[in-house]
Amino acid sequence: MRQRLSGLGLALALALPADAQPASPAQPTALRLAAGDTPPTLDGRLDDAVWRRAPVYDRFVQFLPADKQPARWRTTVQVLATEDALVFGIRAWDPAPERIRAPLARRDQVKADQDYVAVFIDPVGLGRAAQYVRVSAAGSVDDGLFSAEEDADDSAPDFDIEAAAARLPDGYSIELRWPLAALRFPHTGGAPWRVMVTRNIPREDRMLDVSSPALTQDALTFIADLQPLDGLGDLAMDVRERSFVSVHPELTWRRVNELSDNDGRRRAQHTSLGAEIKWRPRADWVVDLTLNPDFSQVEVDEPQLAGNTRFALSVPEKRPFFLESADVVGPTQPDESGENRSLAAFYTRAITDPDWGLRVTWRGAGAEATALHLRDAGGGTVLRAGAFSTRTGWQPRDSEASFARGRLQLGGLGLAALVSLRNFGEGRSTQVIGSDGLWRDGDSDQWRGHLLLSTTTLGLDEDGQARRVGREHGHRAWLGWRHRDANWTANVNVEDIGARFANDNGFVSQSGIRRASAFGALRLGASEFAGLSVHDHEAQLRLQETRTKADPLLGVAAGRVVDRLVQPGFWFAAARNTGVWGHVGLDRHRARDGAPLHATRTLLLGFESNPGELLNFVTAEVEWGRRLDVDADRVGPGAQGQLQAQMRLPLPRWAGAGRWLEIDLRLGVGWVDAPDGHRAFTDRSAQSLFVLHLSAHDSLRLIRQQTRFSRRMDAASGLMALEERGRLLSLMAQHRVGLARVIGLGLNRGHAQPGSVRSSELFVKVRVGY
Repeated sequence: MRQRLSGLGLALALALPADAQPASPAQPTALRLAAGDTPPTLDGRLDDAVWRRAPVYDRFVQFLPADKQPARWRTTVQVLATEDALVFGIRAWDPAPERIRAPLARRDQVKADQDYVAVFIDPVGLGRAAQYVRVSAAGSVDDGLFSAEEDADDSAPDFDIEAAAARLPDGYSIELRWPLAALRFPHTGGAPWRVMVTRNIPREDRMLDVSSPALTQDALTFIADLQPLDGLGDLAMDVRERSFVSVHPELTWRRVNELSDNDGRRRAQHTSLGAEIKWRPRADWVVDLTLNPDFSQVEVDEPQLAGNTRFALSVPEKRPFFLESADVVGPTQPDESGENRSLAAFYTRAITDPDWGLRVTWRGAGAEATALHLRDAGGGTVLRAGAFSTRTGWQPRDSEASFARGRLQLGGLGLAALVSLRNFGEGRSTQVIGSDGLWRDGDSDQWRGHLLLSTTTLGLDEDGQARRVGREHGHRAWLGWRHRDANWTANVNVEDIGARFANDNGFVSQSGIRRASAFGALRLGASEFAGLSVHDHEAQLRLQETRTKADPLLGVAAGRVVDRLVQPGFWFAAARNTGVWGHVGLDRHRARDGAPLHATRTLLLGFESNPGELLNFVTAEVEWGRRLDVDADRVGPGAQGQLQAQMRLPLPRWAGAGRWLEIDLRLGVGWVDAPDGHRAFTDRSAQSLFVLHLSAHDSLRLIRQQTRFSRRMDAASGLMALEERGRLLSLMAQHRVGLARVIGLGLNRGHAQPGSVRSSELFVKVRVGY
């Protein structure tokens, strides 16, 4: 009977004209709770008495698949403001609640294949960045920072929020408690706090509804039209002087057993006690201190195909100390050309094993700054780039690293200055100073650029050992333009990198070059093709040319073409959140100085889709044709491809109600054939991830990872046979309650060749929060 009444209520809510519904405010409005009011119990159900007093906002519009359309199903937002938090109550009606996709998922894995709601908050109010939290219909959480500069989100930062979900006969509801201590806003000045709530509905056609009626797909950034949050009154004034302190001590015990052909057997047992302390003395200041952190049990990096590349590959940051106010450090997402310009300034993975670190961040209405200093025990790699390859060497131990960046915002113009220092001792050091800027020219155009100057006395010998060299100077200059409107998008970049540019706090994979690149797309909108409804499609063209600068040290002459790319292509989006893309590569590449400029002719095709609730995500990309064999310096028939498939399977009731098995499979393979028709080399990588979700807080994770690179002996090229292999098996049981309590017990086993290095590690890690 209750379900039938709820269904009738839903039908009335969807069918009644707007003037028959309770009046909705023009924008989201908060209810300030008085001292005697009882905050709601965070259980996902909006049945506490206080919710009946909170204003209800329901003016959602569709953003995907087509914008400017009324939302099909009703979504409401209510906001409560307590003395120490914002509490969001979101109700999502659904005419087919049995089709709601609500699997349990790991933190930061709430994606387009799931029903979720998301809250974006810009407490500075100027549209440069927003903190966001996604909460699925199962209560899983995904949080991070959204950068307007990059128009992209970064899910690495985590906030100390609480969320709960409740399934209802006619949909679901969410309660989200966002502590004011987790918001970053100016002490004085600044604009009103701005918010946007979104709702994702994955069906045959993925629908994304937004609470900002003015937002369209033509906007330069997704957070271009966040709305002021009314009803807060002087809340920001009341809490701006309030101090917050959080302490997260952690205890790690590890037992390691390693056996290799070269070094014999090594056994070690280690117990470490560390802590991370965050102090917000007032609204605009945050001080972070890390003491003896053990980052060894951070998520395993995904394997990459690296056997046929000349340049170093970057990996994402996942360690919490480096993620506070990451937008103040600078942009972190690659642009459409695939380059990540900001890594040249500061790449936190260059810090391998810090003993301690201190960081201070300040955020004002028109300016912001961050500075950090730490001592690194080392053990990583040093990169020294050239025009045709990246040389790598062993990083000296016990170095000190410092970085600082400040940015001034003058309307649409942002200007920043930075300094980066790395001291390895014994006269070996690297310094970088520079400036970067951004200018938003109206609603459709954005200009960005930087100029970095470096000086270093750290070099690498032929064995990859760091040594002191005479002082070397270098520079890196870059200017980029991005445009987006209803008809077309464009991304144009020009850069000049000196032959001796180096930054040991950054990521420098190539130097001694001049490069110009352009990516353009003609937006053709929705259409019908062969009976298929296409939501959007584009005709694309990518152009790039890279030429060398004179490099006497490496004997490279100026003006040699390193690569020349001409890639006409396409992209379209269809049902089930499906995207298909491809291009023809009419390219030329030079493997090394003095070598011929090889013509490569390839065809690339790729797609991604959310097929259904069980096979929730699949993506694949393959490029085949005449490819460059870098080491052999020749072109031959070959291919390279990647495949990823994610599955989420509900377990039978006898295995426990509400339990899910998550499976993530990733495969990569590449090869090029020799002139005699035999395979010159084969490069493979594979990762299998299995996560058994026992509850919202408890999981069992298994990762199996393999890499293999095989090259056949080639007398014509002077190449010897080569076999490199790596295997990793990781098993971990984890209990996690937000950021407040994390307990992990696990076993890692690895095997690497050559050298036949076998290792095993048993560990226990406990992290609590106060």
